[in-house]
Amino acid sequence: MDELIEENLPLSRTKKKQQAKQIELIAKQLVELTDHQFSQLNLPPAIAQETELARNTQGHGSQRRQLKHLAGMLRKTEDDLAALLEQLENLDQVSREDKKQFHQLEKLRDRLCNAESFAAAFNEMLELVPEIDRNTISRLARSVQQHDDRRAYREIFRRLRDKSSGQ
Repeated sequence: MDELIEENLPLSRTKKKQQAKQIELIAKQLVELTDHQFSQLNLPPAIAQETELARNTQGHGSQRRQLKHLAGMLRKTEDDLAALLEQLENLDQVSREDKKQFHQLEKLRDRLCNAESFAAAFNEMLELVPEIDRNTISRLARSVQQHDDRRAYREIFRRLRDKSSGQ
């Protein structure tokens, strides 16, 4: 019964301020996206233009003002805001997956560069990335094992990353 009464009441000033702060945080998150992430979003033209303007604005005060303006635009378009939140959540999920894959490749590279775990890691690498150049990886891993070659260490990771991402 109390819930029905609360639904009919207008929002309190405190609740409105909390919602406004949340929308400002969303606007800030939009502005702080990388160029690649921003290009993946499907934004209405007016919001995309305002976000781009806020992203390119220099100066702390000027950018804060642009963020407030962007947040105001987002508050006016609740449907667009809901779609934007869903897109940002999907981007965040993709980002987590990328980080997880990055860490897996780092661990694989570390095991390849360790003489004791090389054989098992090499077989795992062949299952994970069958099209990778085996001889080059073996040569680079030996160089790291014997000479502590940092260039080869980085090169192994680069090749693993490039081949696992399909390049």
